[in-house]
Amino acid sequence: MAKMKIALFGGTFDPIHIGHTIVADAACESIGAEKVVFIPAKRSPLKHLFPHASDEDRYAMTALAVSDNEKSAVSDYELKKSQPSYTLETVRYFQGHYGSNASLHWLVGADGVDDLPHWYGIVELLDECNLSVMYRGGFERPDFAKFVGLWGGERLAKLERNVIKTPLIETSSTEIRSRIAAGQSIKNMVAPKVAEYIREHGLYRSSQAR
Repeated sequence: MAKMKIALFGGTFDPIHIGHTIVADAACESIGAEKVVFIPAKRSPLKHLFPHASDEDRYAMTALAVSDNEKSAVSDYELKKSQPSYTLETVRYFQGHYGSNASLHWLVGADGVDDLPHWYGIVELLDECNLSVMYRGGFERPDFAKFVGLWGGERLAKLERNVIKTPLIETSSTEIRSRIAAGQSIKNMVAPKVAEYIREHGLYRSSQAR
């Protein structure tokens, strides 16, 4: 029996925007996944800056952004941890949650490929899940050849099999925060429910957009 495919998508989502949801949907379709789980991070181990919005606000915005998509879900697993979360630990948690008949795909953007050697337990992660690298239309497909000495040909072949081409969406959380701080519109950059939440809670105003 074929394994159930689950896509896991982590990030600070500060705030979550249409680029996140569109590429997640495209990746889900490419993989043939039954569900994509958005996992807001407390803080990346590789980044020293904390998110601008609170854990509660980022979780709420993510939940609102995917509320109309039955194939999407949100998890607060990493937000409940007191320390920055490692992807390997998160993958192992979800593997235990879904069981042995689930095949997990961790989604990562191509712009993060050069950081992969610095990820905690990267070799175990490559072995225990499908690291699915997403690259945007109009850009070159990621090249993993430089990592062959680190991970070996078999792991690189697995990475190559799981590369996903996604739509090019010119939107970023940084730009959205800057526009809000400047009093500019973010229409069509975030879901309407997210825009309303940001307004109601006064998020990313000039005092916060540091």
